[in-house]
Amino acid sequence: MKRVKLFFAALLVAGMSLSAAAQVLNPGETAPSGTVLYSLPSTTIVLKVTAQHESYQAGPYAAYAKKYLGIDVRPASGEFYKIKSIEMFPYVEADPSVSAVVNLQGSKTAAANFLQMCSQGLVVLSDGYTGKPAHWRFPSAVNSADFLQGAASNIGNVTTTLYKTVMGAEGVEKIPVKQDQAVVKSLEQKAEETAQMIFKLRQKRVDIITGDTDATFSGEAMAATLAEIKRLEDEYMSMFVGKSVFDEQTVAFDVVPQAAAQKHIYIAFRISEQYGLLPANNMQGRPVVLELAKDVEPISPTAVADAVAATKGKVAYRKPVTVIAKVMDGQKVLIQTRIPVYQLGKILSFPTETLMR
Repeated sequence: MKRVKLFFAALLVAGMSLSAAAQVLNPGETAPSGTVLYSLPSTTIVLKVTAQHESYQAGPYAAYAKKYLGIDVRPASGEFYKIKSIEMFPYVEADPSVSAVVNLQGSKTAAANFLQMCSQGLVVLSDGYTGKPAHWRFPSAVNSADFLQGAASNIGNVTTTLYKTVMGAEGVEKIPVKQDQAVVKSLEQKAEETAQMIFKLRQKRVDIITGDTDATFSGEAMAATLAEIKRLEDEYMSMFVGKSVFDEQTVAFDVVPQAAAQKHIYIAFRISEQYGLLPANNMQGRPVVLELAKDVEPISPTAVADAVAATKGKVAYRKPVTVIAKVMDGQKVLIQTRIPVYQLGKILSFPTETLMR
């Protein structure tokens, strides 16, 4: 309401200085010679969305986590996004669909007053634009060589029994001969040995804390020892539960409410667990919807054709209507607030003849 009062005051001063008629133009109509073309204000709703990105790489022993550790882990690597925060704020810009003209000739103060109205954001020049930066932080990739190779050896011993034949008193006999061979361990064998190492580290930590050990630890020595045991345990656990690298993706999305829309429900953007934040026209993600509902005043915008007839010979302006804006992901409300939207409000006017006294 403060902006409307300022607008009224500025129009009052400007209206006393205007010596010719002002009006809203029909679509496609050109401005008469010697007049200044301006636009009525329009609200663009900007959503600044931050998504958390997780680049996950499954551990090499993920398939055996349930068997040897009794835990469930994600078996496959992938990229995962989820919405972390949303900010909503309006920008006032020139409405390209509604243009008006005003004659500033014949007065020494009309131009100055009109520029003052523009500086206050009450009237927007047709080439006016409220600039705003948009930032995109690109995710970093996971280093696939971060996993510890394990404490167990890659080679194991397998004992096999061979038989050789010898001639005895009772004839030919088979005599067993044991032979050790070095073979490469299977992935499951390595997982089993790594799990055993995890349990040994946990038991060692309990022994140190309870004092059930031959070595004596105290003060900084105990803290450093326990920290190292925890580090080793985390490294071995990562071979089962995997590793993740987290960063953030921030994108600003613009939504321009349309005065002619029957229902003010707009797809603001889309979110994909694999690709992150996407524009509304990218079908790879699920839609996140911006819904505008009436607060106190009804949403009843003035049609351009009605404004042309009603504002002929008058200074036109637009009064915003306050709406309740909700951003919804399915049935979940992510953010809700009240904002003024100019193009959903009434186009009003001041008669120049009345003001020019």
